[in-house]
Amino acid sequence: MKTYKRTENQQKIIQGMNKVYDDLLIYKKRLNSELVVLKDDKIVRIKPQ
Repeated sequence: MKTYKRTENQQKIIQGMNKVYDDLLIYKKRLNSELVVLKDDKIVRIKPQ
Protein backbone atom coordinates (compact mmCIF):
# COMPACT_ATOMS: atom_id res chain seq x y z
CA MET A 1 0.00 0.00 0.00
CA LYS A 2 1.32 3.39 -0.95
CA THR A 3 1.48 6.13 1.66
CA TYR A 4 1.11 9.77 0.73
CA LYS A 5 2.45 12.84 2.45
CA ARG A 6 -0.26 15.34 3.18
CA THR A 7 0.29 19.05 3.45
CA GLU A 8 -0.71 20.91 6.57
CA ASN A 9 -3.77 22.32 4.79
CA GLN A 10 -4.85 18.84 3.66
CA GLN A 11 -4.54 17.56 7.24
CA LYS A 12 -6.66 20.46 8.51
CA ILE A 13 -9.32 19.75 5.88
CA ILE A 14 -9.48 16.07 6.87
CA GLN A 15 -9.71 16.99 10.56
CA GLY A 16 -12.53 19.43 9.77
CA MET A 17 -14.40 16.80 7.75
CA ASN A 18 -14.10 14.32 10.63
CA LYS A 19 -15.53 16.93 13.03
CA VAL A 20 -18.46 17.62 10.68
CA TYR A 21 -19.15 13.86 10.47
CA ASP A 22 -19.12 13.52 14.27
CA ASP A 23 -21.41 16.54 14.65
CA LEU A 24 -23.79 15.12 12.04
CA LEU A 25 -24.09 11.84 13.95
CA ILE A 26 -24.83 13.70 17.18
CA TYR A 27 -27.45 15.84 15.41
CA LYS A 28 -29.14 12.81 13.80
CA LYS A 29 -29.20 10.91 17.13
CA ARG A 30 -30.77 13.90 18.87
CA LEU A 31 -33.53 14.16 16.25
CA ASN A 32 -33.89 10.37 16.00
CA SER A 33 -33.71 10.58 12.22
CA GLU A 34 -32.10 8.35 9.63
CA LEU A 35 -28.81 8.77 7.83
CA VAL A 36 -28.90 8.35 4.07
CA VAL A 37 -25.74 6.72 2.73
CA LEU A 38 -24.51 5.05 -0.43
CA LYS A 39 -23.59 1.40 0.18
CA ASP A 40 -22.71 -1.06 -2.59
CA ASP A 41 -24.09 1.35 -5.23
CA LYS A 42 -27.45 1.51 -3.42
CA ILE A 43 -28.99 4.28 -1.37
CA VAL A 44 -29.57 2.99 2.16
CA ARG A 45 -31.23 4.59 5.20
CA ILE A 46 -29.77 3.67 8.58
CA LYS A 47 -30.49 4.68 12.14
CA PRO A 48 -27.49 6.20 13.94
CA GLN A 49 -26.53 4.27 17.06
